[in-house]
Amino acid sequence: MSPPPPTQSEPSHPGPGGPERKKFPDFVPPTKIHYDDGRPATLHLQKCRLVVEEGNRSHEHSFDQPVITIGAMDDNDVVMNDSTVSRYHCKIVQEESSWVLCDLGSTNGTFINRVRIREAYLKPGCTVSLGTAELKFYSAEERVEIVPSKKDHCGDIVGKHARMRELYAIIEKIAPTGTTVVIEGETGTGKEVIASTIHKLSTRNGGPMMVFDCGAVPENLIESELFGHEKGSFTGAVMTRQGLFEMAHGGTLFLDELGELSIDLQPKLLRALEQREVRRVGGQKSIKVDVRVIAATNRNLEAEVAAGRFRQDLFYRLSVVRLFLPPLRERVEDIPLLVKHFLKSQAGNREPDGTLRVRQVSRDAMDLLCAYKWPGNVRELVNSIERACSFVEGDTIQVADLPETVRLTGSGGQSPAARSGQGGHGQGHGGDVGADSTFKEAKERWVSSFERDYLVQLLKKSNGNISHAAREADIDRKYFRKLMKKYAIDGGHDATAEDED
Repeated sequence: MSPPPPTQSEPSHPGPGGPERKKFPDFVPPTKIHYDDGRPATLHLQKCRLVVEEGNRSHEHSFDQPVITIGAMDDNDVVMNDSTVSRYHCKIVQEESSWVLCDLGSTNGTFINRVRIREAYLKPGCTVSLGTAELKFYSAEERVEIVPSKKDHCGDIVGKHARMRELYAIIEKIAPTGTTVVIEGETGTGKEVIASTIHKLSTRNGGPMMVFDCGAVPENLIESELFGHEKGSFTGAVMTRQGLFEMAHGGTLFLDELGELSIDLQPKLLRALEQREVRRVGGQKSIKVDVRVIAATNRNLEAEVAAGRFRQDLFYRLSVVRLFLPPLRERVEDIPLLVKHFLKSQAGNREPDGTLRVRQVSRDAMDLLCAYKWPGNVRELVNSIERACSFVEGDTIQVADLPETVRLTGSGGQSPAARSGQGGHGQGHGGDVGADSTFKEAKERWVSSFERDYLVQLLKKSNGNISHAAREADIDRKYFRKLMKKYAIDGGHDATAEDED
């Protein structure tokens, strides 16, 4: 029996001809889901099929994951009950449209059609020999035409737009698999809700779902948060601590804002995805983990790869299936449905006996909600409805209860910042959101306008108490103060000493 495979420092694999084998292509297919104008989307799933021959019997295994491990230990994807097979004998790795067989330092060697290999491409129908054991390799690409669902919701996701119903069909198809998923979309579109729904519809729903925001943790702590650390491994490590990969064992790990992950940490994430094992900071041994990874980003990962800020091999490993979540302005027909859902689901809209306090939105107010462009997407809509519910008198939201940004832009087509010729700071950002603005500039002005109005209204609701307003917004008080300074908002106070630093 061979020992467990040695640690590999490089996530990429040397090819049959040695380290000079060609690297990943200059262009990685943007998605395995193809949207064609006028035709339904098509989901492309690469599958690997292995037929294990044991005497007069055969066992078939089918996989749609990018890495398949084979060996005698129970934690392999294919377990071989043969004394000539090493504990961790070999693995099969998907690269582009090909599959590569890699020997993991086995005692008796790995062979393709009787030829011993260290690493080689697999051809459908070939025979793989591990010691005296044999298996047949087959590959196929399953093309599934996505027929939009007839439902107006899927799990916690709400919407009846065609693109949303198409997403429901895709989610229902991929959720039961172990497929790695990348969710792309603008900030506030609901990427975490998509991830949560995939987890709930999967076979891992009995396991944990851990969430990690790559942009909210200091860079020097990210490795410890993801992979854990041993006692004494660095200053302040007073005890051994599990990382999120270990804590998510048997479940799902959701990596939010993946594009914010530094280039130095990306190889370690790639190793965890490929080897399905992690090593704690300061640790000497690797720990096997069984985790499904779902990632989300508001960045264009292809552009990040081209700019050298995101590893191409990691991009490919993650992008087994990529889902694109449309912004709210492109599915305006969903706004009434979303508003109805938020009124029912918000805890702050319940009377002590559990009945709804605010039941509906007036026609004029709904027209304004549908006319607004929602730069903050669904998250901004949630905040706006929550704010309206806190100001409304009676059981119907009126125009006067809506945020100023919605009232003015809905009626006049301009944000308050654009009307005054100023940005959200009240200084220096000026200009219309028109044809002479880039998308990025226009978006920043809209978001700034919304944020300032939201902060002002929240402070008003909290009678100027910054600590209370920060808790209401579910953000850190220091960050709330930073936003007040950013938008030149005066006033505000902290009522109690215990709220101070």
